[in-house]
Order: sequence, then structure tokens, then C-alpha cells
Amino acid sequence: MAKFDMSDLGKMHYFLAIEAVQSAIKIFVSQRKYVQEILNRFQIKNCNSVSTPVKIGLKLIKEPEGKRVDSTLYKQIMGSLIYLTTIRPDIMHAISLISRYMKSPSETHLLTAKRIFRYLQETIEYGLFYKNGGKSDLFDFTNSDYVGDSDDRKSTSAYVFMMDSAAIS
Repeated sequence: MAKFDMSDLGKMHYFLAIEAVQSAIKIFVSQRKYVQEILNRFQIKNCNSVSTPVKIGLKLIKEPEGKRVDSTLYKQIMGSLIYLTTIRPDIMHAISLISRYMKSPSETHLLTAKRIFRYLQETIEYGLFYKNGGKSDLFDFTNSDYVGDSDDRKSTSAYVFMMDSAAIS
């Protein structure tokens, strides 16, 4: 501020669709407003909510004979959902499942994407909570699915590193 003409706008509240609530002891970041915007954009704001982003044990496959859907719409949905993963690691696995089929999406893939929207409707207030002070514990969780992809027989692995109650990677 000494060298350039600047204004102090105070603490950040909203930046790139990320909302931040800050105090001396905590920071809570979420994308509640962005979730509302994409639910409105794809005309599913009044959908019935569900408690999981995908059905347990869901295995998607390429469907050469399946009913095709508009790939442009599907790619727009995927872009919106992928941006949400910056604050919502709980939907990362579900999005990685359906993002494999952007080249030729079928009705099954679109229905799975809509289920993720229904989950977001249920969990719209979720975010990441970071607290200041105290002892911080680092936790990690990993998982792998050996040859789990039915189409190309590739394995899938995932991880999350958490500092206390919030994901950091």
C-alpha cells in the first residue's frame, strides 16, 4: 500500500464462487451460492434430495446402444460439478465416475449426474472448516479399486489428507 494505490477491503467474503466466513478462531469456506446457481441453471432447484451422491456399488459402463443425450449439456454439467470439487471433496468420487463418459454420454450417465445434483440439494450447507490454534492432527485416507473399470480394466485409486476436520489435499 506504500508503493501502490490500494484500498483495504477487509476480510474476504466471496471470491470466485467461494464464500468465506472468517473470525479470529476459524474459517469456514463453502460454495452454497454457487450450488444454488447451478441448480437453477439446470432447472432442478426443486428436486427431491438424496443422502448419497451415487448409489452404493454403482458401476457405470459405456453404452454403445444406450439412448444418447446432448453431449454439450453433459459437458456443461460436468464443468459445473468439477468446479465444486475445490470445496466439496465428498463428491469427487462420483464426479470422477461420470466424467469418464463425456465423449458419448448416455441417459444413464445423465441420470447419475442428476443424482449428484439431488445430493447437493441435500448438502447445500456443507463446506470446509478450518480452526486456528491448538494441536493440529494430520490424517490421510486412501482407497483403491483394483481393475474396477468395466470398460478398460483400469484400476482407480483415491486419497484425502485432512488437517483436523478439513481436507487440505
